[in-house]
Amino acid sequence: MPHRLRLDAPSPLDYFRSLVAEDAGLNLLEAAASIAQDDEPGLDVQAVLAEVDELARRLRERLPPDASARHKLQLLCLYFHQELGFAGNVNNYYECGNSYIHQVLASRRGIPISLAVIFIEVAVQLGLRAQGLAFPGHFLVKVLLGNGEVVLDPFTGNTLSRNKLDEFLQTFRQAAGMEGEVDLPVELFMQAATPREILARMLRNLKEIHRAAEDWPRMLAVQQRLVVLLPDVAAERRDRGLALEALGHWQAAALDLQDYLQQEPQAQDRVAMARRLQNLQRLQAGGARGAPPLH
Repeated sequence: MPHRLRLDAPSPLDYFRSLVAEDAGLNLLEAAASIAQDDEPGLDVQAVLAEVDELARRLRERLPPDASARHKLQLLCLYFHQELGFAGNVNNYYECGNSYIHQVLASRRGIPISLAVIFIEVAVQLGLRAQGLAFPGHFLVKVLLGNGEVVLDPFTGNTLSRNKLDEFLQTFRQAAGMEGEVDLPVELFMQAATPREILARMLRNLKEIHRAAEDWPRMLAVQQRLVVLLPDVAAERRDRGLALEALGHWQAAALDLQDYLQQEPQAQDRVAMARRLQNLQRLQAGGARGAPPLH
């Protein structure tokens, strides 16, 4: 009887790792949609991509062949926010589902960055030059039109003037307690965010939700992705170590904190992290058993 070749599907983390391995060709929508596999391992990411493709196809078929970029953008905004009904989830802003692309597609509700990811994908399929803006406190979309540009709020669908952008920035500064610091110009935040930066911001949103809820298993899953996405950012390895510590995985937590201190010997929290590392090492020496390393 011939042996059958068994091909096991990659784990959600391995799949994500393959998607973000290189900046060239990084598919933002696919990688963003895959984030939800931590909660729903069986999620069909390709079906999510096909759903967005269908939304773009329906609008593309309505466009006249000679439609200008500005006309395309006007129709897209009406289509996305009015006909399809995408909008910000003002009632449950901090729900995890607002960061999961497939749930945003189903509910038509999300946070600025998840709405932006879908909007940008549809815009690009229409031939528009759309980009994400990692604006402080509120993710935005920029669409290049000839020699100019239009900035949109994906949460409301509104076009934002320079004065409105200034207002957004001042609101953020007040909320962050930065009124007395150097007043940075809006132009500093108008550079397009890369797909890797957008994914990091999405994951960090989830990270803060799970940290606030002290949901350490889910925070650890997010941290695993952040370490894969940003392997050179020592703080993400530190935070993975803290999640491992909270879950009682002393050995793996100690390795992460040790790596952090080696990479960031002048970190402001180095004393506190060194103490935690010493405590973890004492726990190991005392016979506590931890999970294997995660490197």
